[in-house]
Amino acid sequence: MKRWLSLAISILALAVAPATVMAGQDSVHFGPINSGSGDSGTCGPDWANDTYMRVFDAATAANADGTYSVTERFIAGRFVTVAGPSPDACDPTGIAGSTIMAGVTGSFNGNFLVVVSGGTFNPGATCDSGCGTTAGFVTTVYGSGATYDVTSFGFTYHANGPDLIQREWHNASADQGGNSGDIRSS
Repeated sequence: MKRWLSLAISILALAVAPATVMAGQDSVHFGPINSGSGDSGTCGPDWANDTYMRVFDAATAANADGTYSVTERFIAGRFVTVAGPSPDACDPTGIAGSTIMAGVTGSFNGNFLVVVSGGTFNPGATCDSGCGTTAGFVTTVYGSGATYDVTSFGFTYHANGPDLIQREWHNASADQGGNSGDIRSS
């Protein structure tokens, strides 16, 4: 009975986790790696400053077209807002002119699905502070000639604070549901 329950839980976990590594393809796990950056909204300027940990699952063998697949996850994310346009203020489906006040805090998590071109997996690669960005990771693990494209992304943000009109924002590519919600004070 325990085996069936464990199997069912494992299958469910795999079904809901984003993955780019092809079936039968081996991958190597890197991280967590402490990181931080500004976070741009749909209007362009940063609406928050983020701290988080990056975790990478990197394909060790090339896909049929010579590219490599990487899943980058952003975990234990925290943000602090800067005053200005709310993150979804310029999305066509959002509320134009929405703003966010400075100092609102919250949490987030998300993922990038990355395709690497022009590189080769380095089995001896190690990640430390040099892997604090997607570009740094790609250079460290696949070589200085490698380039990459983020082909899919999805993030969910939850805000704290009594003066907010909306407290949850989903920032995602169309294949992961697109943008919805907002974090705004007006």
